Amino acid sequence: MGPIVLTQLATGLSVLAGAVLVKQVLDQNPMMGSGRAPRCPRCNGTGRETCMCTRWSDGDIGCRTCAGSGRMACSSCGGTGTGRPLPVRISVRPPNHPS
Repeated sequence: MGPIVLTQLATGLSVLAGAVLVKQVLDQNPMMGSGRAPRCPRCNGTGRETCMCTRWSDGDIGCRTCAGSGRMACSSCGGTGTGRPLPVRISVRPPNHPS
């Protein structure tokens, strides 16, 4: 192998090793670097909540939404586990005065 091939191989391995290290750090502390929103208060960050089919169940659990697990994607965070702020626009109109 020529020196150029060895240099490219070393560079590729360095990039791969760096990516593995960054992934390990982010797995240990998910709030670091990504700027993620805090945990969803409804599902406590799991992304799953009790399925609605369990509310009307007579002991058997399962429907198409939860595939028989009794848990469905959180309706508040959409299954991401992170809270999502909702933008709100409030408009106020001046009252109409009769002439």
